[in-house]
Amino acid sequence: MKNFGKLEKKLNINFTNQDLLTTSMVHRSYINEHPSFKLDHNERLEFLGDAVLELVVTKHLYLNYKNPEGELTNWRASLVNSTMLAKIAEKLELNEFLYLSKGEAKDDNTKARQYILANAFEALIGAIYLDQGLETADKFIKEHILSELEAILQNHLYLDPKSKFQEAAQEKFGITPSYKVISETGPDHNKKFIVGVHLDKKLIAKGEGTSKHEAQVAAAEAGLEQKGW
Repeated sequence: MKNFGKLEKKLNINFTNQDLLTTSMVHRSYINEHPSFKLDHNERLEFLGDAVLELVVTKHLYLNYKNPEGELTNWRASLVNSTMLAKIAEKLELNEFLYLSKGEAKDDNTKARQYILANAFEALIGAIYLDQGLETADKFIKEHILSELEAILQNHLYLDPKSKFQEAAQEKFGITPSYKVISETGPDHNKKFIVGVHLDKKLIAKGEGTSKHEAQVAAAEAGLEQKGW
């Protein structure tokens, strides 16, 4: 049995409807394995929480910064992406409260667990919104998400790895990087791509992902590390 009282203390929120809090932590795989479980999985709450998160972050950026729309979009993306949300979920130790199938619980694929945590965090926001209203959800998002903005701006973390690598390559060599698929394996529903990032014809680094874009981003990250940029 999960101790959701402990989670409420971490969140500093007392839920009126405990089922909402519990549902936010239920992964689809658990329901597949336990079809008689009294609650649904968290995907509908995640859908709602995603919208609430985007609204609160967008409103905060709009009211507090006069920057152009393109810059604000990049800042928002850096705050609400799955890597950031998973990091905050880990800080709150949401892992401890997840309902997962035995297979998912044993899976040590860090990326897959990151997505599960990020989705659970969005579902949690949806649960807070439904149970406590927008004001409490707003306060929660400001405390846990928008508090990261200063570091993001100071360290230019709002630039995605591909943009960072391109800026550095153009500045240092006057070259725009190119990305080429090295290999593509697996069935359609579970593809694995390996992509190389090149400067002129020279291969700088490789990246792996479940989509071409994901592999390109991984290659750019590896390229930044390789070049010390």
